[in-house]
Amino acid sequence: MKCKKIGFKFAIDDFGTGTSSFSYLKNLPVDDLKINGSFVKNIEHDDVDRAMTETINRIGHILGKKTVAEFAENQAIIEILNEIGVDFAQGFGVCKPTPLFQKK
Repeated sequence: MKCKKIGFKFAIDDFGTGTSSFSYLKNLPVDDLKINGSFVKNIEHDDVDRAMTETINRIGHILGKKTVAEFAENQAIIEILNEIGVDFAQGFGVCKPTPLFQKK
């Protein structure tokens, strides 16, 4: 809690993997929830992956968390994430990785 008081923000990465993820979410003072890419990458072809993504997103929003979907690899996935209401997307469909610093 001391870190949050001085402005640190926290995220749970790869949410949805492991059996204790929901208890972590309910009890840790995190700001953002990153939805595991294993659900997102097949969202356009797999109804269960879509349902898992929708559920994690909804629970995150109920708890006042921003949601980030990993593995947003193409425009179709991005459109589905937008339809679901996910706040942010991360992946090649959004932007390819770029160097943080230019080499001299």
